[in-house]
Amino acid sequence: MANWQGFYKLSWQERLQRTIENKNLTADQAALITQHYDMVGEQQVENYLYNFGVPTGLLLELPVDGRLVTVPMSTEEPSVIAAANNGARMMRAGAGVQTVIESRLVRGQIILDNVADVVALQTYVETHLTQLLQVANDAHPSMAKRGGGAKALTVEVLDAQTAIVNVLVDPKAAMGANVVNTMSEAIASVLRQAGYEVLMAILSNFATESLVKAKVAVPVTALATKQGMSGADVAAKIAAASRIETLSPYRAVTSNKGMLNGIEAAVLASGNDTRAVNAALHAYAAQGGQYHGLTRWTVQGEELLGETTLPLILGVVGGSIGIVPAVKLNHALMDNPTVNELTSTIAAVGLAQNLAAIRALVSTGIQAGHMALQAKSLALQVGAAPAEVPALTAALQQAGKFNETTARELLAKLR
Repeated sequence: MANWQGFYKLSWQERLQRTIENKNLTADQAALITQHYDMVGEQQVENYLYNFGVPTGLLLELPVDGRLVTVPMSTEEPSVIAAANNGARMMRAGAGVQTVIESRLVRGQIILDNVADVVALQTYVETHLTQLLQVANDAHPSMAKRGGGAKALTVEVLDAQTAIVNVLVDPKAAMGANVVNTMSEAIASVLRQAGYEVLMAILSNFATESLVKAKVAVPVTALATKQGMSGADVAAKIAAASRIETLSPYRAVTSNKGMLNGIEAAVLASGNDTRAVNAALHAYAAQGGQYHGLTRWTVQGEELLGETTLPLILGVVGGSIGIVPAVKLNHALMDNPTVNELTSTIAAVGLAQNLAAIRALVSTGIQAGHMALQAKSLALQVGAAPAEVPALTAALQQAGKFNETTARELLAKLR
């Protein structure tokens, strides 16, 4: 029987040995773990064993607010970075992506249960507004000194006995989770002393006070395909496909997943929280009662217009950003963006990814390009040596069959 007792108390070497014994790992498996040991990683998570790597590539010359940005993207899916670069290429034919960030606040929620009088609660918060904001800022004084900190309080009544006191915080260059949680708990302590029953105090990842609006105008001529489909025809079909996303949540989910292929890859590479971004974007897509696409494409004259509004709260300091060397490198590759520049860049990545995906769907179909890129992974899967991969990939594409049996047969012929 496996013995995991006290695993978290062990040194890394002891954890490795215990894992080898409990799971009967081979020498090669143990060597793989050792090869991917990272001293920083050991400090980040409990029961640390090894770092699981994700391939990182570059999205080049993404046109955002008058700049051409290099964007590191970390993903295991072969077609994602290729598609993002294709979308950026088409967008460079026009003026590129233009963004607007009207505010950047993070919401903390102090949730109250068994409230005897919600009107009295609202009156209490209004009367003690200055004091409560000061309590929040005193809990993290360095943020207020930098011009950030708690800026507003609101009361949200859920029902006759349940309410939420919301604190809106400017986290400056950070994502702000720890700051907002600290401030929320400080306010919660005061409310408890005032006789209120606090159920919990926690930030909300639904960043509706941190919206970025992005738009792009692509000349229809840039959309023409090598197969002879005119740019005007492609643009019209993209607009028609975009309309379907307002009508069918099944289509909208798939479209948004494709958009998030790019967004999540760039967010991960930047050291930010992909789960928080995913949750916020999907919640935003479901506002109004029906899930819808996060982008809208229309044709105006000789241009295809794309627009998106995304709730994005990111950071360029704090968390893993300051301690993981690869994340520091990725920020350097982006020329060390400000938090607003990073937010705008991520929104532009989403537009580029979405444009490339929908264009492929309404013209050549998604599988041709997707499977061509998957062929490399398939070649490695069947045991091709690195020097054999290009020839086997070409053979798979020529055969037009992308399955393991075909790959093994072609590899045998090559050898």
